[in-house]
Formats: sequence, C-alpha cells, structure tokens
Amino acid sequence: MDKFLYISMTGAKEALDAQRLRANNLANVSTSGFKADFHQYRTMAVFGDHFPSRAYAMSERPGTDKSEGVYMETARDLDLAIKGKGWFAVQMPDGSEAYTRAGDLKRDVTGAVTTGTGLPV
Repeated sequence: MDKFLYISMTGAKEALDAQRLRANNLANVSTSGFKADFHQYRTMAVFGDHFPSRAYAMSERPGTDKSEGVYMETARDLDLAIKGKGWFAVQMPDGSEAYTRAGDLKRDVTGAVTTGTGLPV
C-alpha cells in the first residue's frame, strides 16, 4: 500500500470512529443510566530512517464520562437514583455480575426486583 494512502486512511478511520461514537452518544441521550464515551486521537510520527516527515492518526486513551446525570421525578416507587458514587449490581444472562447506574427497576412475575431490561438486581 502506498505510504501516503496509508496515512490518509488512518486519519479517515479515526474520524469515522469518532463520528460513530458521537452518533451512539446522541442516540442514547435519553437512555436511563447511559454514560457517554469520549474519543480523542492525535498524530504519531512514523518511526524509521526513510520517512522522518510522515505521521499517522492514532486513538489516545478513549474514556467514559462517569459524572452523575440529571435527577428526574417519576412518581414510580421503583425508580431509584444513586447520589454520589455507587452502582447497582445485576446478574447477566451468563451468570456473571455486572454494574449499572440505571435505576428504572421493576418486579418480574415472581416478585423479584429486576432492571428495566429484565436483569436481576
């Protein structure tokens, strides 16, 4: 592959990844407990004796916004919000434990408390 084409392709790939991430953040803006992701990229020099002036784009430590969201009054007894640090522990379908801050809880047919998506709390 031509080196100039590779350099252009890495920049376009990072721009596409950033656009995908922003689209996901916007699509989930109303999702209970959603945490937005960050995307950052920078240029990196190509190492070697033959291409001292070339650079390519690379991702640099993308992260997640862990700040608290807006508290909303819903008048439902099982809608909970965590103030400060903390997470709800839920059981995934494969039996593993996962964590969420989504507080839209409900009771299933057996009376057990579950998340809005049906995972046991």
